[in-house]
Amino acid sequence: MDKIRVIIAGAAGRDFHDFNTYFRNNPTYNVVCFTAAQIPNISGRKYPKELAGKLYPAGIKIYDEKNIEELIKKLKIDFVFLAYSDLSHQEVMDLGSRVLAAGAHYGMLGRHHTMITSKKPVVAICAVRTGCGKSSVSRAVAKYFYDKGQKVVAIRHPMPYGDLKKQICQRFAQYSDLDKQKCTIEEREEYEPWIEQGIVIYAGVDYEKIIRMAEKEADVIIWDGGNNDLPFYQPRLHIVLTDPHRPGHELMYYPGAVNLRMADVVIISKYNTADKKNVKIVEDNTKKVNPKAKILYGSLELIPSNPGMIRNKNVLIVEDGPTLTHGGMTYGAGTLAAKKYHAKHIIDPREIAVGEIKKTFTKYPGIGKLLPAMGYNKKQIKDLQKTINRVKCDIVIDGTPVNLQKILKINKPWVTVEYTYKDAGKIKLNNLLKRIL
Repeated sequence: MDKIRVIIAGAAGRDFHDFNTYFRNNPTYNVVCFTAAQIPNISGRKYPKELAGKLYPAGIKIYDEKNIEELIKKLKIDFVFLAYSDLSHQEVMDLGSRVLAAGAHYGMLGRHHTMITSKKPVVAICAVRTGCGKSSVSRAVAKYFYDKGQKVVAIRHPMPYGDLKKQICQRFAQYSDLDKQKCTIEEREEYEPWIEQGIVIYAGVDYEKIIRMAEKEADVIIWDGGNNDLPFYQPRLHIVLTDPHRPGHELMYYPGAVNLRMADVVIISKYNTADKKNVKIVEDNTKKVNPKAKILYGSLELIPSNPGMIRNKNVLIVEDGPTLTHGGMTYGAGTLAAKKYHAKHIIDPREIAVGEIKKTFTKYPGIGKLLPAMGYNKKQIKDLQKTINRVKCDIVIDGTPVNLQKILKINKPWVTVEYTYKDAGKIKLNNLLKRIL
């Protein structure tokens, strides 16, 4: 019987994980190629033979998803598997319609084929959309176990945008590790806060190898999810964040709606800044699809480095890139700080943006006058720095999870904005974590 010829449609994360856990040693399938979307400049690479396994001695090519119809016909593809996150249900089926019209089957893998079982308890923190505040909850969960005397290790959803052979299993324990691994801004945003907290964080490409390494130094493992993707590991406790600033999205995006249905605990995030009517919408939708889940209310408390600098100033606001782009948000921590501490005016950088940053504004016109901290590669980082330095403003508000001053050389005063999770309802997060111990 001929092998089933497959394309895995992804974004350099879930696609590689699905391949490793289900397809790599599966003689029923022939994964002919990957296609790439969502993340800039990741097509044109190859999934190396060192990761692809004995069935793929030449590795596997990665093409741009925009050419998927031609690839299906040229490569005689039987099946396309969707393997990336934070897509509207409309976008999922738009791609499906293209695939079906080109003559191939279309689908996605379930959790039983892709979740790895750990020898140690795993607490997974996921979300229904990018930008719900997962990282602050992940760090709050880690602090609870750390304060109880447990050895805590975090594992982050993949961001392997460089040399895949060098990123199979990455361990970050100090700032020098970030330079050693040549981390992008997107990676630093996720790893730096863990290092500051004194907690080791792993990431990479092969999450079977990663979990086995992490287990050697952990009592409890925190899965720090990316976008709105599903956990890569079978969790002992599955926490999922929702966002009342985007009510209804919890049922409208893939695979966030899957997370909502699977969750043990659902946190309605940003409770302190949300319209209570929107909170009620999220509550009702959660109870409808997952009546067994515990519902918590959580606030994200802003912590500016120098709030007095913001008042009556003309400010440029730099926000987390993915939150503004495929996350679809129109504001972030920097915007909320500007409003709370009475900035005079928000400066629009679109007219003077250069290079890759200008392209980002063209691709995502809904960003408005905020500056997305795009940093998936050196060119984007260089263009981000140049754009910031060209803007005429009094101060820059850095609303990203990373301290951009450590990466960029900027000719203006900065205010950094961090945020931390706090319970805002009767049910306390820590009380739900006790069962893990």
